[in-house]
Amino acid sequence: MSASERERDIAALEQMAQRLRRDVVGMIAAAGSGHPGGSLSAAEIVTALYFDILENLDPNDPQKPERDRFVLSKGHCCPILYAALCRRGYFGEEHLSKLRQYGSILQGHPDMNKTPGVDISSGSLGNGLSVGLGMALSGRYRRLGYRVYVLLGDGELQEGMVWEAAMCAAHHRARNLIAIVDCNNLQINGTVDEIMRVEPLPDKFRAFGWKVLEAPGNEMEAVLAALDEAKALEGPVVLLAKTTKGKGVSFMENIAAWHGLAPDKAQTAQALAELRG
Repeated sequence: MSASERERDIAALEQMAQRLRRDVVGMIAAAGSGHPGGSLSAAEIVTALYFDILENLDPNDPQKPERDRFVLSKGHCCPILYAALCRRGYFGEEHLSKLRQYGSILQGHPDMNKTPGVDISSGSLGNGLSVGLGMALSGRYRRLGYRVYVLLGDGELQEGMVWEAAMCAAHHRARNLIAIVDCNNLQINGTVDEIMRVEPLPDKFRAFGWKVLEAPGNEMEAVLAALDEAKALEGPVVLLAKTTKGKGVSFMENIAAWHGLAPDKAQTAQALAELRG
């Protein structure tokens, strides 16, 4: 692929990330509840995965055995996953306005029994890396050749189960497991450093036997390059992606209160206008 072709691909992916951000704002505003901050911070990561990195995806066959798997360990940020699945063709756009409604296929946390394309139900923080490890080892045992990507929040790393899974993954040489940490340094009650410091993350993951990559998580080209490198390594690999919570919406950026707050009508209009710009 030529450099110019790659640049055009990156531009299209950046536009898609903004499209997904608009979907997130609209969904949460319509629902009157949800988690915009961490959904917006992960837009480039999720876009890169679903529109470039994940292999063997087929919206017409969501359970295709050879497909790469994605685990949204920080399940409360499901609006960004739902937006990606919708734009990838797993279900129609009309569902986006029904987030968190009774009977909707889009629940407040991912439900693999309701939402086409969701590989695993999630929401209880700390579980995702263990589930992803199980998927990875199962794929290796069955020789299916897929990779498993797990997206965690940095506040989630305060959960002890994450580190049990990290230790287990290295011990069992889970070469097809790639973790991504959305490092926005904010959780529901304040900064991660204030609540319970998790740094130095590179040193910790290396000590647990992982290969560590770092990248600015809201820069599409950097995210793609890091994920390409992760695929070329024998895992387990973790990508520490530095992001901005609420990215793209000026009044949400780096504000802990927007972890789980829905915008009102005026705020929604302003946010959508900024994201279109």
